[in-house]
Amino acid sequence: MDQYEFIRTAHRVYDTNISKLSRITGHSRNTVKKALRGEPWGYRERTKQPFPVLGPYLETIDSWLKADRDVPKKQRHTARRIYNRLVEEYDYPGGESTVRRYVSMAKIKLGLDRPGAFIPCDPEAGFEAEVDWGTATAVIGGMRQTIKIFCMRSRYSGKHFVRAYPCERQQAFFDAHLHGFQFFGGVFPVLIYDNLTTAIRKVLQGRNRIEQESFVKFRAYHNFEARFTNPAAGNEKGGVEGLVGFSRRNYLVPIPEVESFEELNSKLLEQCRSYGRHTISGREHTVEQLFTMEKDQLLSLPEHVFSNQLSLSGKVDKFGTVIVDKNRYSVPTNYTGLDVNVLLGVDRVKIYLKNKLVASHERVYGNNKWQLDPDHYLDLLQKRPMAFAGARPIRQWRVTWPICYESLLERFQQSQGGTRGIKDFITVLMLHRKYKPLEVEAAVELALEQGISSSEGVRHLLVYANEPRVETIPLEGWSSIPTADIHEYDQLRGMQ
Repeated sequence: MDQYEFIRTAHRVYDTNISKLSRITGHSRNTVKKALRGEPWGYRERTKQPFPVLGPYLETIDSWLKADRDVPKKQRHTARRIYNRLVEEYDYPGGESTVRRYVSMAKIKLGLDRPGAFIPCDPEAGFEAEVDWGTATAVIGGMRQTIKIFCMRSRYSGKHFVRAYPCERQQAFFDAHLHGFQFFGGVFPVLIYDNLTTAIRKVLQGRNRIEQESFVKFRAYHNFEARFTNPAAGNEKGGVEGLVGFSRRNYLVPIPEVESFEELNSKLLEQCRSYGRHTISGREHTVEQLFTMEKDQLLSLPEHVFSNQLSLSGKVDKFGTVIVDKNRYSVPTNYTGLDVNVLLGVDRVKIYLKNKLVASHERVYGNNKWQLDPDHYLDLLQKRPMAFAGARPIRQWRVTWPICYESLLERFQQSQGGTRGIKDFITVLMLHRKYKPLEVEAAVELALEQGISSSEGVRHLLVYANEPRVETIPLEGWSSIPTADIHEYDQLRGMQ
């Protein structure tokens, strides 16, 4: 508008003629005249869009699009597919961009794939939160694997909680809720879900659902109401749907490399806390400030934490293992054949014999995996030393144990013979029952330096290293003590 104003002012106030204004502004004389007549120049929309090349094919395109009304959404024509068909079936000579432009106009005209309208809402503070799962990739313990990320987001403040798991099973689902409740400091009265099988047994007509019995117990214990979206209606919990992508792009890029899920979840927790300083577009306060306004509206946490462990029974098989959830967990081999009880948690498996804890393992997921503690097999291996090299628990341990252990085993076998050397080396491995791994490793390295070739020597080094040291204190005033007269002893000897 600045040139429009300049032209009118120069002509009306300063009597500048049209030719001169045309030279000054670079506009044509007709454009200058339009400005002087009071018409702000600009582009006007065409009343009709011409398609000189595409014109003969418009009816064909319309017929394809009309037929799409009766087919599934995921199998309807895209603009590219229409272009490819025109080229293949009708030798269409035009460009793809022209086809795309017409298809977008035709779909609106025919009422196909039109975006739905949304109603802006102001959520009530401390009332609702949305829950969802997402999928990502991480390197855990040196292995690249697919992980599941649990997301819980307040509708009012936007404060969110993200936690990673190896699976979406119900125990992980409950465990994630428990950690989420702790993070928020309370329970939202209403939680909004899609129709995930860990909570829903059957979807009925409308909003009716048959919930999983265990989920009903969990929900009743924490006194929250569960609401479920319509099938394929992710927009009904769009906040957490967006959070899944946001956390994947911002918290898991680059792909994290950690030793355990515990380390990964610790990092995710810190990032969730840092997000509290963020201000969401269109809001006046930060996420943390908004959450402060709603925190008092949350339901209080139960006095006792919900028990998220399954009690199972099992039997120790001939391999000294108990099969739990299609995987094997070891116990000391002297319990072979006995019935045991198992407490199955989301991350640990504890095995009991008549209320006595006999084994505790990190839980593994999948099928036919062996979680073996080498110490459970050492007593049996001392009786069967020839099985030492091929024993699965030892082979697994040898991948990670210090190199000095291999050197000590070789020395024992050279000095004591193959079988006796292995037996004596197993005695060294048993020292892990009493001493810390780093202490045993230090003793082994010292034994190699000192030329020690027996487990007894390694044990003495450990005993000496762990004995309390007695500090000597200088005796004060020792110089004032009178010296004994030894001539008196000579007199006594002479009296004999």
